[in-house]
Amino acid sequence: MQKNYTSLGLMSGTSGDGVDASLAKSNGIDKFQTIRDKYFQYDSSIYEGIHNLKEKIYKFKDLYKYQKEINELSRKITIFHAKVINEFKLSDHDTLVGFHGQTIYHNADEKISLQLGDGRLLNQLTKKKIIFNFRKNDILNGGDGAPITPIFHQLIATQKKINLPVCILNVGGISNATIIKEPIGSLKIFSKDLGPGNCLIDNWIRKNSNYKFDDKGLFASRGQCNEIILEQAQELYNNRVDKNKFSFDTNDFDISFARGLSLEDGAATLTEFTASIIGENLTIFFNKHSKIEEILVCGGGRKNESLLMSLSKKIPKRFKIKQIDNYEINGDFVESQAFAFLAIRSYKNLPISFPTTTRCHSPTAGGEIIEN
Repeated sequence: MQKNYTSLGLMSGTSGDGVDASLAKSNGIDKFQTIRDKYFQYDSSIYEGIHNLKEKIYKFKDLYKYQKEINELSRKITIFHAKVINEFKLSDHDTLVGFHGQTIYHNADEKISLQLGDGRLLNQLTKKKIIFNFRKNDILNGGDGAPITPIFHQLIATQKKINLPVCILNVGGISNATIIKEPIGSLKIFSKDLGPGNCLIDNWIRKNSNYKFDDKGLFASRGQCNEIILEQAQELYNNRVDKNKFSFDTNDFDISFARGLSLEDGAATLTEFTASIIGENLTIFFNKHSKIEEILVCGGGRKNESLLMSLSKKIPKRFKIKQIDNYEINGDFVESQAFAFLAIRSYKNLPISFPTTTRCHSPTAGGEIIEN
């Protein structure tokens, strides 16, 4: 019988608004039980610091140019995560902590994926076993470092007895898809990033209102998509982006083409643009993997009704979009639960990424381990 571990997964997504935390028990292979999920909102200084810094870092050399700001913000984020861990009052010294950190720069071509957060400092502050830097080994082994959670998607699809094959579509700041053909134990899983998720819409709303995101897609629903601007943006995107690109950073996209539109029309146009990219790349992905019928959506973007309505019109009618919550899976915490699971796999030196999920050369274990 495989030993069960208790693990706390901490995920701060590209929206940069806070930390999703999930405490769970798992053997790191085929068993997973959630104990508690909770969201912790960043204070305004961290939230603003993340987005201000993201707007300065577009190239590798910018990491050196803004090194002082990066270090200061990384320390703040680490201290915030320490408070999150203390909130859970983990009495078991052997509890693992899967610490993803806050992605500030990701470029697979340059073989770099930088997350803000110091695993060693977090270990000092909490005296817990910290597993972090999950993407490093995958990139060193020829992978793109993303998507990194498909093995967990396969596990929950298996545990919930979801009919296979199925697609799990995660709409965070970036959107990615996992196709699961067989239950856990098989390596019949395939994944890739699709393009923007919430990043463009969130950015537009932040810059043009006092809100952080388009709640339920209401701003977009009140606006009109500018078809001329949309067509120009799509043409520019198609000419600029490498069609073989496998993973994305939020800074691979920008909202400049919507400049001059009203808040509502800009939201509607960016929503349509986002849905068009997801829909096109999802359809291409599906064409390589036939017999998919259901798309289960997780992540914050699943609550954007305008985005999902637009997306449903851009994919073949045979595909049915459903909320992953319909299967008693909390769509807000799939990623944090995943990092609880990945922490255990990393601790056991089991692979977390595969040639079919990140294009790495061979199944790759991930995560640096810091323990007293």
